[in-house]
Amino acid sequence: MNTFTQHILGKTGSKLSGLTHRTLQVNVGNRCNHLCTHCHVQATPTSMDIMKWELMEEVLKIAECVNPELIDITGGAPELNPSLPRFLKALVDKSYKVQVRTNLTVLLDPELRGLMELYRDLRIRLVGSLPCYIEADVDQVRGDGVFKKSLHILGILNSLEYGVNPELELDLVFNPEGAFLPPNQSELEDTYKEILSSEWGIRFNRLLTITNMPIGRFKQLLEANQQVVHYQQLLENTFNPDTLEKLMCRHQICIGWDGLIYDCDFNFALKLPVITTPKYIHQFDSVSHINREIVTGSHCFGCTAGYGSSCAGALE
Repeated sequence: MNTFTQHILGKTGSKLSGLTHRTLQVNVGNRCNHLCTHCHVQATPTSMDIMKWELMEEVLKIAECVNPELIDITGGAPELNPSLPRFLKALVDKSYKVQVRTNLTVLLDPELRGLMELYRDLRIRLVGSLPCYIEADVDQVRGDGVFKKSLHILGILNSLEYGVNPELELDLVFNPEGAFLPPNQSELEDTYKEILSSEWGIRFNRLLTITNMPIGRFKQLLEANQQVVHYQQLLENTFNPDTLEKLMCRHQICIGWDGLIYDCDFNFALKLPVITTPKYIHQFDSVSHINREIVTGSHCFGCTAGYGSSCAGALE
């Protein structure tokens, strides 16, 4: 039994289990135009790990079965899956609310011309990665010139009324660039909005703060700086029991590009599929899935530390 499960048992007397099917999260591939230092899935520009259309059709069947409040599409850079436009249209045709997690700069790719307009026409919610409002910090994490390219795309999205029209939601994501927890989400959002508006004329809806998990490239960064033990202790020492009911793993179905079902995108990165229910999407059973035991590990302390963390931002 891992330390996280032992900790939860000591606090609650039971292991984590599923609660709802509020969100259907789909990782459509690990191909990305960046090599970010905090990337937990270790996406690369040359990755061939891409979800095929045949698996997307299985995802559509699961959506019809559980009728989620939100379908959350992630990657890699989801835009680099050539079937993404077809998938989005199929989902919207069935009246699902859909969001895409974008790194923003991928939208500069000439081969993706017209995709931002498609997002607008389909009323896709966008969640853009902008790990800081300081140019040097963003470029350090994501590569030289990424900050200004990201702002350029945000400006185009604003011109398409993203972040302006209430029906065109544009959220941004903050990730710490080092071995520390995110600050208060509401307060940091105010700072982001003030600086991005006054200095760059950028508008957006919400800021989502997400704790870096000690896995993937971020773990490699911690290892290089001999901070693995320090960071793990920080996560465990700041455990917040008030986050347990809201943990994203308890309210979602997470599907990898490989057609396996996971409890969350972090377990997907660690290749830890569900264990107490069928793990392949063509075998999906909604009843057994919602009653499943969650697969946990020491990385799970990241979601319960401080203000809590999920793909939708802080938990309190």
